[in-house]
Amino acid sequence: MIDFKDKIAEEISKKLELTKDDIKEYIEIPKDTKMGDYALPCFKLAKEMKKSPVIIANEIKEKIETPNKYISKIEAVNGFLNIFINNEMLIENVLDEMESKKENYGSSNIGNGKNIIVEYSSPNIAKPFHVGHLRTTVIGRALYNMYKFLGYNTIGINHLGDWGTQFGKLIEGYKRFGKEYNLEENPIDKLTEIYVRINELCKEDESVLDNCRDNFKKLEDGDEYCTKIWQKFKDLSLREFQRIYDILNVHFDSNNGESFYSDKMQEVVDILRKNNKLVESQGAEIVDLEYKNMPPLMVTKSNGSTTYATRDLAAILYRARTYDFDKCIYVVAYEQNLHFKQVFEVAKFLDLDEKYTNGLIHVPYGMVRLKTGKMSTREGTLIKLEDILKEAVTRAKAIIEEKNPNIEGKDDIAKKVGIGAVIFNDLSNNMIKDEVFDWDIMLNFQGETGPYIQYMYVRTKSILEKENYTMNKELVDISELEEHGIELIKQIYSFNDIVKQAVDKNEPSIISRYLIDVAKLYSSFYNDNKIIVEDEKIKNTRLCLTYMVGNVLKIGTGLLGMEMPDRM
Repeated sequence: MIDFKDKIAEEISKKLELTKDDIKEYIEIPKDTKMGDYALPCFKLAKEMKKSPVIIANEIKEKIETPNKYISKIEAVNGFLNIFINNEMLIENVLDEMESKKENYGSSNIGNGKNIIVEYSSPNIAKPFHVGHLRTTVIGRALYNMYKFLGYNTIGINHLGDWGTQFGKLIEGYKRFGKEYNLEENPIDKLTEIYVRINELCKEDESVLDNCRDNFKKLEDGDEYCTKIWQKFKDLSLREFQRIYDILNVHFDSNNGESFYSDKMQEVVDILRKNNKLVESQGAEIVDLEYKNMPPLMVTKSNGSTTYATRDLAAILYRARTYDFDKCIYVVAYEQNLHFKQVFEVAKFLDLDEKYTNGLIHVPYGMVRLKTGKMSTREGTLIKLEDILKEAVTRAKAIIEEKNPNIEGKDDIAKKVGIGAVIFNDLSNNMIKDEVFDWDIMLNFQGETGPYIQYMYVRTKSILEKENYTMNKELVDISELEEHGIELIKQIYSFNDIVKQAVDKNEPSIISRYLIDVAKLYSSFYNDNKIIVEDEKIKNTRLCLTYMVGNVLKIGTGLLGMEMPDRM
């Protein structure tokens, strides 16, 4: 695929004493296509060139002869250089790329096999897989897919919360109340009840909390009884979690949770101690981070047990040695911002190559909130994700039956639409924003939603099936493309760049917004232009455009983790 932005930057750099990469960084894509396909805001060059932006824009325009191979015309407007590319070359380039790559259109090998770890989902054992876990799961899976699409070797890790003081609490709760519960039936619900009850006791009696802490210390030391109960909690929980992952079609390359690092944490302590980074504080060991204006990071507690941070540091050591990663991405709520700043800073003291410490990235996201406020395991006010997904499918089926009661395969369609709606709703806005869960928005077939994009895809597929269409770029007559059609092809051309942007910013919503734009643009094109006409040139040209739109919608939603129905 021709990189027109690169070609434009190269052309301009020849006329200026600046590198192509410098120019490329400054080039923008105008929101209004009347302002060009690309624009160079020359005020960014004014300081270096010691000229006004208006003069710079006019001088560059005069130095570049147009039309040329890549540029059809240039306009100098109020200090901006508005650049219009050669539409014919772009269209031919898109057609070639689409026909050769098909379902891999937009993919590339820029990753060059570099190892990218994405840690996501990571539910806590013995706690409900609630709607709040949805965000990390779908964001992480989308990032995994996006990096892989660009040629990176991606490793998805489910860092299960299967270690820590909470298990000391749960063990204590099981000792006191376990005989009241049959854990084989709805184990997570039963364990949650036990957890809530023991937390109440801890609030009332400090000695109970001390017992909980002792239980975890025993677990760390390999106590047979505590280990047996903990393993039971873990096995039952994983069975329940897998059912959710199956519904979402989520898979991992590793399920090594916190417990996996239980025999690897001493090395962390030893290295930090060797490097004189550990400080004793009220019986605990900490790393002082005052020089970074951060609170200290606790590495061992006063009773000798480890912390969540210690396990994260052990995981970094292990992953660097095992995977030789270029990036290790943590998809974790923004509430953990400080934790990761602390851990990443302390990781610099573990005698690791800078490649690894520089590659540690926290991708934060906002919380899922109910209309009544934040969810809490301790208070027992949770909405289980499985219930949400089942409800989404039920509601989607009701809508489908109303719209098309005689359609075949309702259950399969309802699953794809319902689950797709939940996924797209989560990924449609900037992920740092808190999300309020709203059914009416999520399942709207007319709004900027997953069902809308699925509907537009099904529309393209239906048209193509009626004509038994197979793409053949030789049958496309570029001269028959009107304004909407050219604009659509330009959108399709930008798909690879959109994915690159999404990866650069670790932001799947960039792809979501792009898909909405493509779907809307095709809807306008479809409403203004009949696809199946008598003129074969026009028909084949419009069918090809329809095929390309449908293909991009399917590829893009696939990167987000959605499945497309064949009919709706």
